[in-house]
Amino acid sequence: MIAAKGYAAQNHTTPLAPWSFERREVGPHDVQFDIHYCGVCHSDLHQIRNDWGQGIFPMVPGHEIVGKVSKVGSEVRKFKVGDLAGVGCLVDSCRTCENCQQGLEQYCLTGAVGTYNAKGKDGLPTYGGYSNNIVTHEDFVLHISDQLSLPAVAPLLCAGITTYSPLRHWKIGKGHKLGVVGLGGLGHMAIKFGVSFGAEVTVLSTSASKEADAKKLGAHHFVLTTDKEQLRSRRNAFDFILDTVSAPHDFKMYMALLKTNGTHILVGLPPKPIEIPPFSLTNQRRSVAGSGIGGIPETQEMLDYCAAHNIVSDIEMIDIKDINSAYERMLKGDVRYRFVIDCTTI
Repeated sequence: MIAAKGYAAQNHTTPLAPWSFERREVGPHDVQFDIHYCGVCHSDLHQIRNDWGQGIFPMVPGHEIVGKVSKVGSEVRKFKVGDLAGVGCLVDSCRTCENCQQGLEQYCLTGAVGTYNAKGKDGLPTYGGYSNNIVTHEDFVLHISDQLSLPAVAPLLCAGITTYSPLRHWKIGKGHKLGVVGLGGLGHMAIKFGVSFGAEVTVLSTSASKEADAKKLGAHHFVLTTDKEQLRSRRNAFDFILDTVSAPHDFKMYMALLKTNGTHILVGLPPKPIEIPPFSLTNQRRSVAGSGIGGIPETQEMLDYCAAHNIVSDIEMIDIKDINSAYERMLKGDVRYRFVIDCTTI
């Protein structure tokens, strides 16, 4: 076994703290790399607090992982020692179901294996990127360009692909009016990709203070959703709304902003079931849809696109010892727009 150091929650009530554990030995098709940086996702906090249930403790969070390859298995052909590499939200899937065969491993019909808080095919828990190393099958390791800032690439592996994937699936681009609900880790990437793809992007936010940031990130318009006049002026205005908010909010209000045949795409994860009056859908043939992360081929496509168009996340670097206070700041929205852990501080 390979010795590893990280930060873990011992149960759902304890803060993250230093913890030593073991990774599996490098198998014939495995890649081991030293973790340099790991993004901090809001879902990390949900998981360590066991908000979604079925938590496996001790838990090492982190699924926005980048670093440098230190060892490869005898059969590995995609990577060599010294390469930059990344691991996102997945480390395995069945590989054989209909979805996996189409590169949609995130929707594996028998259940994909998460980077942490999951059990691998060997029955052992998976541990994430708040650590100093990781061992993953080469099929779930991603190539990272050396043309981009490595720490700023890390959040692309969740926040980036979670917004890139639906925009590509619905072919959103030139000629479309896109509303982005929320301006946080996901929202700021939705703006960058939406603008890059040619859409006319409007940020829909409850915070007037975010207008300047929205425009700085490239948004064409900003709507303060607590202003009834601004809302009224945008009725039937959007082809698509990409909803990144995980807090409870009024879906009926947003449905009224969609054009006929418009689609409200949910990528945020509110804690309670959403309520939508049927007439909000039937009167203008509107739709509500959801989207998760992307599969491995699409995630690599996104990383290559970002390298070609110089797109990265806006980040604030932190020392691992500051992770618990970073969580508290994240809950208050006090981050622009993603915390990234310098894993060399572990």
